[in-house]
Amino acid sequence: MAADPLSLIREHGRVPRHVAVIMDGNGRWASRRGLPRHAGHWEGMKAVREAVEGACAAGVEILTLFAFSTENWKRPQSEVDALMQLLCAYAESEHEELAGHGVEVRVLGEVSRLDSEARAAVALMEDATRDGAVLRLNLMISYGGREEIVRAVRRLAAQVHGRSLEPEAIDADTVEQVLFTRGLPDPDLLIRTSGEFRISNFLLWQTAYTELHIASVLWPDFTREDLFAAILDYQHRERRFGRVSTR
Repeated sequence: MAADPLSLIREHGRVPRHVAVIMDGNGRWASRRGLPRHAGHWEGMKAVREAVEGACAAGVEILTLFAFSTENWKRPQSEVDALMQLLCAYAESEHEELAGHGVEVRVLGEVSRLDSEARAAVALMEDATRDGAVLRLNLMISYGGREEIVRAVRRLAAQVHGRSLEPEAIDADTVEQVLFTRGLPDPDLLIRTSGEFRISNFLLWQTAYTELHIASVLWPDFTREDLFAAILDYQHRERRFGRVSTR
């Protein structure tokens, strides 16, 4: 009998502290079934639950999901509206269970671009799950990696202009303090579903030394077993961070 993957993860012991996921393939999942694209997005909500519960079971401390990019605003209005409705539905249906599992939700990105109903959904999730100690769940909404870096540069430039910061004092730690992810460790593992080999403008600064795992499964079909497989793959990697191998 094959060993239980969760048991293998615990046996190997080196669990990634921070896992990030590019949730790709909702549209293809729907089109293959003759359904509108938004049907794939709604089905993907089940996969979010699988990923969250799997992360808690495996001992992951931080799970960061790429939910809605800045580029997504350019999609047809009907699809954007469906995605905003999905955010509201997720907040309403999941906030109590997330809080019960000790999951603290934070929404990172240009939240000000969301409509009032979506912003209220964000507040509901964040308030209901505050101080959850088992898992930090970051939902990246209205987020883009390049946009985040531009935003950081502007903030640092303003500090220099206001004479509260010397240019010579700017280093990697200074930049990290003006990113959306300030205070969080960089992802150890980045999973992308649907078999695509692209980062898609996600966490460009933070993933400099992150291990990548490409899963062929489309996001709506993603299960905790797929998460466990990615973690097991990670556990067999040697992370060198630019140094020479010790093997």
